[in-house]
Amino acid sequence: MPTIALVDDDRNILTSVSIALESEGYRIMTYTDGVSALEGFKTSPPDLAILDIKMPRMDGMELLRRLRQKTDMPVIFLTSKDEEIDELFGLKMGADDFIRKPFSQRLLVERVKAILRRGAPKDAAAVKETDTRKVLERGLLRMDPERHTCTWKDEPVTLTVTEFLILQALASRPGVVKSRNALMDAAYDDQVYVDDRTIDSHIKRLRKKFKVADDAFDMIETLYGVGYRFKEA
Repeated sequence: MPTIALVDDDRNILTSVSIALESEGYRIMTYTDGVSALEGFKTSPPDLAILDIKMPRMDGMELLRRLRQKTDMPVIFLTSKDEEIDELFGLKMGADDFIRKPFSQRLLVERVKAILRRGAPKDAAAVKETDTRKVLERGLLRMDPERHTCTWKDEPVTLTVTEFLILQALASRPGVVKSRNALMDAAYDDQVYVDDRTIDSHIKRLRKKFKVADDAFDMIETLYGVGYRFKEA
């Protein structure tokens, strides 16, 4: 079973969430701050991390920033109701999901399952085996869903699971406009609700990453009030 890392300075949350996830068969690693988590991840990288935002020594945002320099590991943030700005900032930095405190253990477990399923499409019942083997090529873009690799002009572009699925949905039909709802359906499990801002933040993050590889990148177009599309070659 996958390994889940819990990083929170609230020991009650560490205990209760660990029990809930261990009951589902996951292996759990716990840390009380970002510094110890970052050190622990070097020797024992988890399959998914659940991070609190407000922590001593290194907060969740800084931990995510450092993680994204080296890995596309899925990250779920635990956030308070009054941290809307932090939520938007976290999405731009590459967080996969947010859960607001107080939360139900059942909800968290379902979010974890959904994100891990998205990261392993070859094991998902909704994806045909032939689809997982199909490499998507659109001009200078090349995406391999089975290996979760993406290149632009033969340069690697590291994407989170959510970013990969959104780009795949757009690039699979160049010129066709995808509404935000359609992109939500492509990137998120049915049990997970996200609003329009979440998709917009992921699109901004995608553009930023591709512009690092190619400053002239402009293949993702916005149709205001409608959605997004990948340019036809």
